[in-house]
Amino acid sequence: MLKKISPILSPDLLKVLAEMGHGDKLVIGDANFAAAAMARGSILIRCDGLKATDLMDAILDLFPLDDFVDDPVKLMDKEPRHADLECPVWDEFKRIVAKYDSRGADACTMLSRKEFYKEAKEAYAVIATTETAFYACAILQKGCL
Repeated sequence: MLKKISPILSPDLLKVLAEMGHGDKLVIGDANFAAAAMARGSILIRCDGLKATDLMDAILDLFPLDDFVDDPVKLMDKEPRHADLECPVWDEFKRIVAKYDSRGADACTMLSRKEFYKEAKEAYAVIATTETAFYACAILQKGCL
């Protein structure tokens, strides 16, 4: 156990966060996200029993977001067939980002599911959570200290 570091961040995850460099991307996937398939060319970290929002909050306490790009946080958007589906997790993600980045919700953008998968396949690492909220997937792009 370490002081001032959230206990939900496993040693494996902390190692990945430390290894990542400027511009590298980290995916936080919900329980329905094809994390293992997306991580075939990268690193898969399992975080079973954790919510995507709790994990994002703990990660962003340590992880600088990229200020060389306008939107270092990408959220998976709904499919058109789910237009009426409520996704309150997006507001929670944006609130968490605003806690750590002066751009607030403007640091976030929405990606179609197809575009999200395309970017996720290129990520440095993919985290699999057991988050059950729909469309609770995010990509974080690391910045500089």
